[in-house]
Amino acid sequence: MPIYEYVAFAPGGATTKGVVDADTEKDARQKLRRQKLLVTKLTETRGGKRSKGKKGGKQPGLLARAAEARAASQGPGARETEIVLGITRQLATLLGSGIALAEALSAVVDQAEQKRVETMLRQVREGIQQGNSLADALAQHPGWFSELYVNMVSAGQAAGNLDIVLSRLADYMQAQRALRRKVVGALTYPAMMIVIGMIVVTILMAKVVPEITAMLIEQGKALPPATQVLISISNVVQDWWWAIIGMIGVMSFAFERVYRTSDKGQLAIDRSLLKIPVLGELLRKAAVGRFTRTLSTLLQSGVPVIQSLEITRKVVGNRVIGDATDHISKRVVEGTDISGPLKASGAFPSVVGYMVAVGEQSGELEQMLDRIAIAYDEEIDVVTERLTALLEPVMIVLLAGVVGYIVYAIVQPILEIGQI
Repeated sequence: MPIYEYVAFAPGGATTKGVVDADTEKDARQKLRRQKLLVTKLTETRGGKRSKGKKGGKQPGLLARAAEARAASQGPGARETEIVLGITRQLATLLGSGIALAEALSAVVDQAEQKRVETMLRQVREGIQQGNSLADALAQHPGWFSELYVNMVSAGQAAGNLDIVLSRLADYMQAQRALRRKVVGALTYPAMMIVIGMIVVTILMAKVVPEITAMLIEQGKALPPATQVLISISNVVQDWWWAIIGMIGVMSFAFERVYRTSDKGQLAIDRSLLKIPVLGELLRKAAVGRFTRTLSTLLQSGVPVIQSLEITRKVVGNRVIGDATDHISKRVVEGTDISGPLKASGAFPSVVGYMVAVGEQSGELEQMLDRIAIAYDEEIDVVTERLTALLEPVMIVLLAGVVGYIVYAIVQPILEIGQI
């Protein structure tokens, strides 16, 4: 439903500004008139941007529409997730206090700091006022609310415990954010070291080395093999730097393309990553922790097992674990339990299979999955510290080796000339 910004005279002559949601401009003016407001300016907004209505307004450009479609297909990003987390926590608190859903949404709308967030929330509220369920209204905004989110809300409404489900959702999103930060934090340091090292070496090879080697060549003496190799590399960097940058860009694009579009390529890449010492252990534990926490949260919220496994498969973040989850789902449809195919998949540590089996036998599968997730959170902290402790000296030694070779190749002929 369109959102309109207005400027109007309030009773007494004071000027007031605000927004109102209505089907048409005429309906918006009528709503404001019932509030005893005399409208002087009315502007329709779409997604936080102003337009002049259907007749005079411009349709979103091709790039804008493509960006919106991509955001909707890929689901909420990190920024959207942060905003939705705050909204979810507020709604859970308001509903838990006995406030009606429409009123709770109105309170959240009033607290929205960004125009696009306010517009989205107003559209959700309007959908509810038209008779749709909250889950259906949220499903109209896939760029903000994931499939997991919508299904949990639907289950919460069906069970009559929406406030509890929303609180559980907020806890889940917060735990996922913490997990993501741990993994990203562990990989940030080595990535920065690699980038800084490449910049330093490039500067040395493109600027410093040519000036020094030019002086050595002017001496007319035979240069050592190490210096000759250094000069050759320096010439390549100077003459073909544009090709090197282009090749890196093409390789990055090809890698992204293969990972995003090719099932076999994505599986091969994820399987290779899991085999890397320490890093593979970190990625596997993160994926298993995400699997157990997501499945536990969905089952506790009343989402059916098959649907929970299907949603979990999409959010684990690793194709190997995702394919194993898909296999488990198919076996459950055939009538088996979860622990059997989970153990047989080989993608999960054996202890996870045994703990899931115990949870199924005791009737406390959701609680057991939650305990596994908590245990893996602690293990991820340990692996993260170990990965950082291992990569730091390795990166220092590699950079020292490269810089040391450059220094040696330059100093060696200088010393030989000095001896002569």
